[in-house]
Amino acid sequence: MFEQLKPLENKYELLCARMEEPSTYADPAVYAKYEREARELEPLITAYRAYLKAEKTMADALELMTDSEMKELAQEEYSEAKAEHERLEQEIKILLLPKDPNDDKNVIMEIRGGVGGEEGMLFASDLFRMYSMYAEAKGWKIDVANISETELGGIKEVSFVVEGSGAYSRLKFEAGGHRVQRVPVTESGGRIHTSAATVAVLPEVEEIDFHLDPGDLKIDTYRSSGAGGQHVNKTESAIRITHLPTGVVVECQDERSQYKNKDRAMQILRAKLYEAEQAKQHAALASERRSQIGSGDRSERVRTYNFPQNRVTDHRLSGDQKNFNIQSIINGNLDPLIDSLITADQAARLQEQTEA
Repeated sequence: MFEQLKPLENKYELLCARMEEPSTYADPAVYAKYEREARELEPLITAYRAYLKAEKTMADALELMTDSEMKELAQEEYSEAKAEHERLEQEIKILLLPKDPNDDKNVIMEIRGGVGGEEGMLFASDLFRMYSMYAEAKGWKIDVANISETELGGIKEVSFVVEGSGAYSRLKFEAGGHRVQRVPVTESGGRIHTSAATVAVLPEVEEIDFHLDPGDLKIDTYRSSGAGGQHVNKTESAIRITHLPTGVVVECQDERSQYKNKDRAMQILRAKLYEAEQAKQHAALASERRSQIGSGDRSERVRTYNFPQNRVTDHRLSGDQKNFNIQSIINGNLDPLIDSLITADQAARLQEQTEA
């Protein structure tokens, strides 16, 4: 594994040298290319150099141990360097894991109220608020494509795009079934109910990545509408696109412009069909999916929000690391939970790599 690091270090040094050349400065596109490649390599090279430094410190300390006067100090120095060497080895292994090619992409998310009737739809609304607050804290932009609301403020279904650096790398772990346990506002007897909502997470797919044949599409226009007659558009700007070979239907009615709604609907449809195609291609490689925490299937329960016990439990984690404060999570502070999922994902992939 470590044999490939020296050539990567040489490549990093070459990129840095080229960025200093006057001819590179004169071409912004070339400079940006070199800078991007160097930036991607920098964490790995920094860890590799620190690893080599710790290795040399260990060797020097071993030599000093032959001196009786320096032995105790050398042993202490060796122990510290060895611990750092082992830590850096693990860090480098993680940095060398294959990167998900979709990690830097924007995200298309869908939330649907599940079992529990109105309470399930109110929970879907809570989830949408949670992700909106998380996106705002990250400096990401949310663009709603389609939303169907209830009279009580719940959400039957919402589709939205999250635009921002690394959005998919963080939010991909949210896919699956989310369950809530609490006393609904409509419950007069104070009984705890269990309801659910489903979350789908798709990477945004460019047209160059997945081409749609216009002959496979049926495009309808209609007037957009909201709960109780709110936000009604008097022009037929809303778009419904049906992919005839698969029967997949996408609607977009949030934009005032029919053209914008069509572009957004095409974007979502492309992502859905791309995901289905990818799933079909990888169906025979079930072991590959073990590198991800859960399959991401909408029917899979990934998390429970227990309000009476003031905790959120992620069922893909274990031990004390699986429980989080519910108020913090529901108000969009998702980083501690997502960080734990990323760590677990890396550990699973490292284990799979070792077994292979």
